[in-house]
Parts: sequence; C-alpha cells; structure tokens
Amino acid sequence: MKKMLFVSSIVALVVSGASADFSFGDMFKDMKEAAISMSKDAKDSVVAMKDGAVETSKSAERTVTSVSKDAKDSAVKVSDDLKTAEVSTSKDSRDSLVEIAEDTKDSITNTTKDLKDSTTIASKDMKDSAVAVSHDVADATKDSI
Repeated sequence: MKKMLFVSSIVALVVSGASADFSFGDMFKDMKEAAISMSKDAKDSVVAMKDGAVETSKSAERTVTSVSKDAKDSAVKVSDDLKTAEVSTSKDSRDSLVEIAEDTKDSITNTTKDLKDSTTIASKDMKDSAVAVSHDVADATKDSI
C-alpha cells in the first residue's frame, strides 16, 4: 500500500508538472479517496466471489442430491423390473412344462388307443382271413371229394 501511494504521488507530481496551483493536501486527499475506492471495490469483489462460491457449492450439493436420488430410484425400478421378469419367466416356464406334460400324456393316450385299435382290426382281419381260408379249403375239399 505504501509503495502504491509513493508511486501515485510521483505520477501525480510528474503529470501536474509541479505547477504553482499544486497542493500536496489535495494530492493526498485524492490518493486517499482512490485507495478507499479501490479497497471498497476489492471488498465487493471478494464478497461477490464468496457469494458465488457459496451458490456454486449449494448448486453442486443440489445436483449431487438429485443425481443420487435419481440413481437410487433407477436402481429400485430396475430391481423391481428384474423381479417382475423373474416371476413372469418362472410362471411362464411352469405353465410351459404343464402344457408339455399334458400334451405328452394326450399323445401317449392317443398312440396307445390307436395301437389298440390297429391291433384289434389286424386281429379281426386275420381271424376273418383264417375263417375265409378255412371255408375255402373246406369247400375245395368237398368239391374234390
């Protein structure tokens, strides 16, 4: 501060040309007013920077809180969705297995019934053929005797 006053004094002396109207009292008064004005401006700048830093800190805190809440909400939603998907998949798998079991049972029942029907028809056809052959042999034997 002393250096600034000294330099300001020299500059004022050189600029004024050391005229007869020169007054050291006026010069020191002007320098004092300039120093006070610069001090007030510096104080205002520091207060504004402090306020800006506080607001930036508060904004960052709100942002972190908001992002944290959103991340938590997203994690809970994903967890709920996964649980729903797991339950749905389990239910679908169970339903599919029940359907496959029922279809397999129906298929085996139908195959067994078809096999029984085919065996019955084949047995009847063989019996009818044997009877027909027997009659033909009997008729052929009667005709030849």
